[in-house]
Amino acid sequence: MENKPQNIPNNHILFIDVETVPSYPSFEEMPPEAKILWTDKSRLLQRSTDESPEQLYERAGIYAEFGKIICISVGLLRIGKSKEQLHLHSFYGDDEKLLLLDFANMLRQWEKPDRVLCGHNIREFDVPYICRRMLIHGIELPFLLQLNGLKPWEVRHLDTLQFWKFGDYKNFTSLKLLAWCFGIPSPKDDIDGSEVAEVYYNQQNLERIVRYCERDVLTVCRLWLKLMGRADLDPEDTVVHDKVE
Repeated sequence: MENKPQNIPNNHILFIDVETVPSYPSFEEMPPEAKILWTDKSRLLQRSTDESPEQLYERAGIYAEFGKIICISVGLLRIGKSKEQLHLHSFYGDDEKLLLLDFANMLRQWEKPDRVLCGHNIREFDVPYICRRMLIHGIELPFLLQLNGLKPWEVRHLDTLQFWKFGDYKNFTSLKLLAWCFGIPSPKDDIDGSEVAEVYYNQQNLERIVRYCERDVLTVCRLWLKLMGRADLDPEDTVVHDKVE
């Protein structure tokens, strides 16, 4: 990345978060070949647990080969009449290919050489997951997601987790914990990631998941502003829902 993170204008940063679930409601509902492949995959997880492949399937949503994206929420800071406002927009639904196409089209219209993505752990989870699911559906990757062959400093992604590590790779710091450290209200006050599949498949409440995803985007935005020493947002009157352009 040519510009240092501290020098990137707020309105050149697209804050992002994704929510994923297993591709099927349960292990029993998987096609026979998928069951075999998941059983092979779950052997790696069984090294640290005595759970069966059926029990471990609740974790399948974190793997792009066995999961799917049900929501991508994005946020963009814009100058309002007297202060910055965070404009939120979500791409969501049961049809993963359709939401990915809509997201890709938005990204192509928004991206420019001086614009970047920002999220918590997006380098190891969100971005790779989106790229893999797009390729599975035959969707061409937008420029901001084309990473192969790039040097680390050429990747235009800001990761609050990587920034917080300062080169220390021993521990993972959750968004919830980091938000607490900086006095930001928890985005997990309703549900957390481990409950998304239950809410999606059993409660069939996608709108609740969308609201949760958007709270994560707001939290990431506020956290990034804190990390950069910039003015915080007042979420009560600065968050609006709008298309990102």
